Amino acid sequence: MSTPSATAPSTQHAPVPPGGAPGRLGSFGPVGLVLAGGISVQFGGALAVTLMPRAGALGVVALRLLAAAVVLLLVCRPRLRGHSRTDWVTVVVFGITMGAMNGLFYEAVARIPLGPAVTLEVLGPLALSVLASRRAVNAVWAGLALAGVFLLGGGGFSDLDPTGVAFALGAGAMWAAYIVFSARTGRRFPQADGLALAMAVAALLFLPLGIAEAGTRLLDPTTLALGSAVALLSSVLPYTLELLALRRLPASTFAILMSLEPAIAATAGFLILGQALSATEAAAITLVIAASIGAVRTQVGRGKARAQTPEA
Repeated sequence: MSTPSATAPSTQHAPVPPGGAPGRLGSFGPVGLVLAGGISVQFGGALAVTLMPRAGALGVVALRLLAAAVVLLLVCRPRLRGHSRTDWVTVVVFGITMGAMNGLFYEAVARIPLGPAVTLEVLGPLALSVLASRRAVNAVWAGLALAGVFLLGGGGFSDLDPTGVAFALGAGAMWAAYIVFSARTGRRFPQADGLALAMAVAALLFLPLGIAEAGTRLLDPTTLALGSAVALLSSVLPYTLELLALRRLPASTFAILMSLEPAIAATAGFLILGQALSATEAAAITLVIAASIGAVRTQVGRGKARAQTPEA
């Protein structure tokens, strides 16, 4: 984990991409981009669960990353020349982090229920929000969100498979690293070029693992179609939206917004799958949303204060 001084997104905004505007997607605002990405991830996650019996956890990850890499490379057509050694190191580490985050998470949900897995995973971004922020109030929002996360997990995880819990916590650590390196990649590469290159790195790393687990099952037309849909919903759309958001949103605030993921999952389960929410789960969602709103309001107020302060 980086020290607070090393996580530049927590103290300064990334520059706007060339052209003076972040593009049409950016017009929704960074918070809207993060929320849209979270909703896309939950739908993609539900589809991935149906795909696991066909391809296994690593097979699903390999399909997801490969399909996402192909789409992003074709759409972005990133320029390979003109980048420094530091640029390439950043994008390679970003790709490794992205692949590890996906692999660990899918290994977790293969052993423990999706809700507790997401709940444990989100502890990584919450820890980042405390370490990356230099404002005490963000620690308060992180603590409030953390209380909601544990409520959503039923107040304890003692009955869960220890290996699955370890995988979920590892995925959370990689999620925190993903936030940091996504922001750095977004500052070093125009548009989504860095994301496309990082996705290619992740796909190359996981393709041998997916082939070893699923073999020729990966070539089944239905499996390929479902894997491509998972890639679009769980990788292409959310990662692009988050990269755009991180250009204008500090990592500490972004990390607390990530605590909305369990709440979005629970809401989607209620609306789509008919899973009723208990009073405890409803209270947990309320805490998490309150923490996220507080973090956003704090950041907006800080931005207004900066704008009103005359430069020396």
